[in-house]
Amino acid sequence: MPALAALLLMLAAAANGRAQTIQPGDQVGPAADQVPAAPATPPATGQVTIESDRQQADNVTGIITASGNVRIVYPDRRVVATSRQAQYFTREGMIILSGDVDVIQDDGNLLRADRVTYMVEQERALAQPLEGQQVFSKLLIQTAPQVQPPGAQPQPITPPLR
Repeated sequence: MPALAALLLMLAAAANGRAQTIQPGDQVGPAADQVPAAPATPPATGQVTIESDRQQADNVTGIITASGNVRIVYPDRRVVATSRQAQYFTREGMIILSGDVDVIQDDGNLLRADRVTYMVEQERALAQPLEGQQVFSKLLIQTAPQVQPPGAQPQPITPPLR
């Protein structure tokens, strides 16, 4: 699921030090008279928000952990993930979301599992349920619009009645 991959990649990016601390009084945007007009498609910001009851990073093991009511928001990919815990194993390039994992994209794509393991370099994910249960996915399948050649008349789906 591309949304899941995007979410997990953004968690890895945040853990790799792309996050920035903002102090009171810091200017975080252009002055009001320098604000450019909004583009038709907003540019990607790479911004990730991780909320949890507790967050810690261990420089010895290279493991970054968020635990308790974890909520990860990645606006660039329109993805929100929730779980009880999220861990990024920097040395292994692996992210594990565990405990009531929901990954939701605003177009309706949804993944529910007890545990989701994502290998960053391989861009592969494994979703696992609790014992005796199943993983749940809800996907919106988009088909490409059929293009008619110039001057062609649309064809009826069913043959005409005679």
